[in-house]
Amino acid sequence: MSIVSSYLKKHTESLVKDVGVEAACKVTGKSKATLGRYYSDHDDHAERFMPIDAVAALEQVASFPHVTSALSELKGITLSYDQTRRNAPSGGVNGDVIALSQRFAMLMAEYTLSVEDGKITISEAKRLLRETLELQKVLLDMKLNLEHEVSNPDG
Repeated sequence: MSIVSSYLKKHTESLVKDVGVEAACKVTGKSKATLGRYYSDHDDHAERFMPIDAVAALEQVASFPHVTSALSELKGITLSYDQTRRNAPSGGVNGDVIALSQRFAMLMAEYTLSVEDGKITISEAKRLLRETLELQKVLLDMKLNLEHEVSNPDG
């Protein structure tokens, strides 16, 4: 089994155990045996991985996105984790446009203050980074709302 496969299986096991085996069975509709095969390092199950919809369902109720985090680490991407639930209802696209313009204005205000003296200090760069991340969150919400509208044109 490859290092990547082993790594993903270990994180799959962490996800199932985080949720609890019984609860994971209920959430995914899979049996204990099937879930066990997804993280088994036995040669017979080397090519068997948990389906992405089951991962998403489990990570929704888990305390941490174990598999998503593992995948991002394998790609060299760092996740930014906060306590807000990204799937919480929002104000829709109109609310997103308002939030987007407000966040962009805050970013530009920070930038204007930062370049006033001709250089950006470390603390100014950190503030700009925080505002950029907040702007990114608003864009993600807007993207999700637009995708929802496209897939559900009647509401």
